[in-house]
Amino acid sequence: MWRTALSCLLLEALLRCSAGLNMCTSGSATSCEECLLIHPSCAWCAQEDFGRSRTLTSRCDFSQNLRNRGCEARFIEHPTSSLLVTQNVTLSSKGSSPTHYDVVQIMPQKISLSLRPGDQTSFDLQVRQVEDYPVDLYYLMDLSLSMKDDLNTIRNLGTKLALEMGALTSNFRLGFGSFVDKNMSPFSYTAPKYQENPCNGYKLFPNCVPTFGFRHILSLTDKVDRFNEEVQKQMVSRNRDAPEGGFDAILQAAVCKDKIGWRKEAYHLLVFATDDVPHLALDGRLGGLVQPHDGQCHLDERNEYSASTKMDYPSLALLGEKLAENNIFLIFAVTKRLYVIYKNITMLIPGTTVEILDQDSKNVIQLIITAYNNIRSKVELTVWDHPEDISLSFTATCQDGNPLPGLRKCADLKIGDTVSFNVNVEARSCPPRGTKQSFTIKPVGFKDHLEVSVDYRCDCGCSRDAKVNSSICSSIGTYHCGTCHCDQGYLGARCECQEGDASSMMLSACREAEGKQVCSGRGECSCNQCLCYESEFGKIYGSFCECDDFSCSRHKGILCSGHGECHCGECKCHAGYVGDNCNCSTETSSCIADDGKMCSGRGRCVCGRCQCTEPGAFGETCEKCPTCPDACGTKRDCIECRLFNSGRLADNQTCQRLCKDEIITVETLKTDEPGAVLCLYKTDDDCVMKFTYSEHSSGLSILSALKEPECGSGPDALMVLLAVVGSILLVGIVLLATWKLVITVHDRREFSRFQSARSRARYEMASNPLYKQPVSTHFVETDFDMFGKSRNGWAH
Repeated sequence: MWRTALSCLLLEALLRCSAGLNMCTSGSATSCEECLLIHPSCAWCAQEDFGRSRTLTSRCDFSQNLRNRGCEARFIEHPTSSLLVTQNVTLSSKGSSPTHYDVVQIMPQKISLSLRPGDQTSFDLQVRQVEDYPVDLYYLMDLSLSMKDDLNTIRNLGTKLALEMGALTSNFRLGFGSFVDKNMSPFSYTAPKYQENPCNGYKLFPNCVPTFGFRHILSLTDKVDRFNEEVQKQMVSRNRDAPEGGFDAILQAAVCKDKIGWRKEAYHLLVFATDDVPHLALDGRLGGLVQPHDGQCHLDERNEYSASTKMDYPSLALLGEKLAENNIFLIFAVTKRLYVIYKNITMLIPGTTVEILDQDSKNVIQLIITAYNNIRSKVELTVWDHPEDISLSFTATCQDGNPLPGLRKCADLKIGDTVSFNVNVEARSCPPRGTKQSFTIKPVGFKDHLEVSVDYRCDCGCSRDAKVNSSICSSIGTYHCGTCHCDQGYLGARCECQEGDASSMMLSACREAEGKQVCSGRGECSCNQCLCYESEFGKIYGSFCECDDFSCSRHKGILCSGHGECHCGECKCHAGYVGDNCNCSTETSSCIADDGKMCSGRGRCVCGRCQCTEPGAFGETCEKCPTCPDACGTKRDCIECRLFNSGRLADNQTCQRLCKDEIITVETLKTDEPGAVLCLYKTDDDCVMKFTYSEHSSGLSILSALKEPECGSGPDALMVLLAVVGSILLVGIVLLATWKLVITVHDRREFSRFQSARSRARYEMASNPLYKQPVSTHFVETDFDMFGKSRNGWAH
């Protein structure tokens, strides 16, 4: 209903503009089929007595105009595009179950389209990442000499990985393979003494196994102990140059489905662990290998790659094609110094991701879990067998419910979430009659897909009633949809004229306006009609030869940028492109940053590219901005989750996906480096974390951070006690000394006053008239006896 209403509005707008340029009547259509190709709003009147006094092109017009001019509705040819859903099974909710073969993750499954060129139609599809879906993981390891420490680390990987994956799926299988490089010069040591032991004479590691290209060791199995046993048997080898032959191994692991054991009803994860760059296509020519890789499986009875010394390394295009064909997610587990190289490779191969591997592979389990969660957190659509004459444009509606035009992927999803996509389809031209085409839409890495079959509505119904040598056409032409198609040498609405006939009346009918050239100077007037000249540049057409298909705007020398059709001096852009020369793409997927924001929230998407509006912001998605106010806050989240496994990104499994910057830990932070921005924040422990943020010339953001936050040391209880006691004693002594000083000063002042009073006395103590010498009187107690005699013998 909404499409019908929109079509009516569009048609009404076109009718309002019919007083100006009418693209239907100004076109070169002389038949019903040609009329339908001009524009989807054009219709053809097949009524016999319609427009006898007019030119042939007047039968091609808007439907409403034709009706207004007397054409009955039953004679109007105006086909439209249509859609029919032929298979629409409901989405599943769980993967690992007794009926997991019937798990459905995309809906609908089959659609039939009937397209009229230029007429856009659309349909919706839904995708769901079901819970508990089976997982097949094949661990492909570089066993060159530099990986010997990593081999020791993963000897018990199977048990630990199965335990961790058990929390994500109840149906997990694990396999193992290894690679080194082509056993030929100049890639490996080929002297006889190195054939059995390439490490011969190498003092640091004197014994290793012969060089090999790729060796499949363990098919996918749920017996993880077998994985541990096979890994423990492995020994490293040695090649000559730094690059490895890993891409040979990836291709064989992808296409040898039966030997590897990939299940159709499972997620396919291929973990590629290495510490060096890969050899690419054409590198094999250094060793005389000129035969390109054929993309086939070449594992012999020993499960070794038998064509290693016969064919060149595979190209990135071939690698991407085979991975997609077999629904394989490729995970590059590489050391930090190789991250940028492999990140660029992932941009060229859909469904691949890259994670940073520690030097000894200690973080490999966390790396795999992170990569798996990253894969399950997004849905991206791809198109297979896309017909060249069909334009597709996508609009994604993710978890927030907001439509995102030009986007065909959703990120930050949880397992079980359902997302929808609207697909707009437009046929640009008509293939040969009877042609039927099809294409497939499938999410990257999914076995589920949507099959879309297409047929074209390029023929008019009236064509079935064509009459050869009809009397209506003077018996020298074919009556077809209301018009005569005259035999060679004859012209006119009823084939009544021969070529070469001309008159002044006819010439005036061939002028667009009085005073203008006959047939615009680009044709000849014959039988009241303009016969336009042929041009080496394209087609000249129109009632007065006023139009052509080559005088439109160009971009880089390409007419309408190759994304539109030139119609009478104006570019008619294909779906997904706009602009005067159709050079502006409406696709916005290239503008989505890793955090899911359009241009990182610092710009706008114009013609498929980010135009940064935030001062100081740059990068493909405006993701780099050392001087932006939020720069330190954004990088702080990465510092917290990468170094300390804390912060808001630590628990939602997006740290590894969002935080790809190189982080260098240092003891002392240098803040005087040019272009570096100093950032600091307070931790939950009231410590201060400092780091600098700068952009390297290679395009990589570099964060230099302290190994540990700066924290003040905790108080010493004994020292605090001694300090308190000492302070009390000190205060007491000070107070006592102060009191003593005050008393001493007071006493001295009083004594001085007393001394002064004595010195002012004018007489001595003896000459004082008031003074009298004291007299002392002594009394003695006497004891008398009964006769009155003193017992002491005397009395006074």
